[in-house]
Amino acid sequence: MLDAVVVGAGQSGLAVSYYLRKYGADFVVLDASDTPGGAWSHYWDALTLFSRAEFSNLPGWPMPHYDGYPPRDHVVEYLSAYEKRYDLPIRRGEHVKHVLHDGSAFHLNSFSARNVVMATGIWSAPFVPFVPGTSAGQQLHAASYRRPSDFAGQRVAVVGGGNSGAQIVADLGLNGVDVQWFTRRPPSFMPDDVDGAQLFRRNRERFVAIARGEGDPGGADFGGDIVVVPEVCRAREQGLLDAAPMVSSLTSLSGFDALIWATGFRPALSPVCSLELGLDTPGLFVLGFDSLNGPGAGTIGGVSPFARDIAKQIVGIDQ
Repeated sequence: MLDAVVVGAGQSGLAVSYYLRKYGADFVVLDASDTPGGAWSHYWDALTLFSRAEFSNLPGWPMPHYDGYPPRDHVVEYLSAYEKRYDLPIRRGEHVKHVLHDGSAFHLNSFSARNVVMATGIWSAPFVPFVPGTSAGQQLHAASYRRPSDFAGQRVAVVGGGNSGAQIVADLGLNGVDVQWFTRRPPSFMPDDVDGAQLFRRNRERFVAIARGEGDPGGADFGGDIVVVPEVCRAREQGLLDAAPMVSSLTSLSGFDALIWATGFRPALSPVCSLELGLDTPGLFVLGFDSLNGPGAGTIGGVSPFARDIAKQIVGIDQ
């Protein structure tokens, strides 16, 4: 029987695998994709990190330097090289639909283990809110958006006031697509000099305070929610990010050829939903979720301490 099965070979799965290998655990990583890179291999072409490479490191091996904010493909190459560097036991094409527990061990696909780490991320669980009415145009979630050329000559509505919404509107508008942004509240931008580095430092401060039992001091108030990466800055300067209030009925969007929902995701934890004790099942761990683990757990640069603590619990090392 294995010490652990890790579900997911994205950034979180790789981070906990590094520590499991370091501490001598017998484990395997199951990943649904046929290729490395986790969710990053599915993001839209123009996506970049919010922070520079030096603030986006997995444990043991830093991300190679990039002049500016690393783009999607740079991140995918790093994650791909990382799993090869540490010869991690990844099984690809393994779709985990159900995780069972018999009181002493977990059973999933053809494997049994004393522990399971759900490092499944959020990408496979896109969220679309209910809005009454119908829209005749194509509808897709940001998870399925790839590039502006797919919408050439079309009129596009983008719904969602967060970072994804701002970046997709910028990507479309800067490439000549007729796009209109719809948000529930006016978009709120962080100062132009605030990026992922400051967010990383603040998340680290919060993690340390919580670990010391001092309570969560809360996130820093940077005066906004949207990180002004260069493309967003250029689009804003050109007047492409003027958002309209969200409509009360999709019928009001009948004049658009396409509607992109940039409305976020939920934790992709459906395989463990049938467990009697749910997330409280002994030996079950989740990793890579800010809402469940703590501040920064959902980022490349912030997942490491959470991954280390889980690996220590699995192998029985005192914290």
